[in-house]
Amino acid sequence: MKGTLTLLVAMLLATAGFAQSKTLPSVNVKTLQGESINVQTLGQTGKITVISFWATWCSPCKKELDAISEIYEDWQSKYDAVVVAISTDDSRSAAKVPGVVEAKGWKYRILLDSNKELSIAANIQSVPYTFLLDQNGNIVYEHIGYTPGDEDELEERIAALAKKK
Repeated sequence: MKGTLTLLVAMLLATAGFAQSKTLPSVNVKTLQGESINVQTLGQTGKITVISFWATWCSPCKKELDAISEIYEDWQSKYDAVVVAISTDDSRSAAKVPGVVEAKGWKYRILLDSNKELSIAANIQSVPYTFLLDQNGNIVYEHIGYTPGDEDELEERIAALAKKK
């Protein structure tokens, strides 16, 4: 029994050493113009990328994106970071997305996951949900929910990634 347990632990450790970094799944989403793009391309820009899953009906989501909006230009210039906001609104409420984005003045790239294919593939069960991708497209941080100040913690993580570059 002890030998079997030792062998099992050794196999798990060996497998963990070969495990790949977590990346975005290969799923297509839509732009506001209706073009289809594979989300994996978001991690292939060489930039630090924040991906925020949100919905028009989600007040904490909009508060988070508003808070990030206030410091987004700094993130772009200081860290070469970009933000992509992916709406999880269904096909009926997705029609509200452009109006919300325009009213808020968000300068982010906005994508639509109306069929929930990305949400399902990435195991996103509630919004707001945030991914932080390093310059190689690896998911290095995930966060569920929003509390004022979360954007400061996110900026600290972005700054750390920028230093590694």
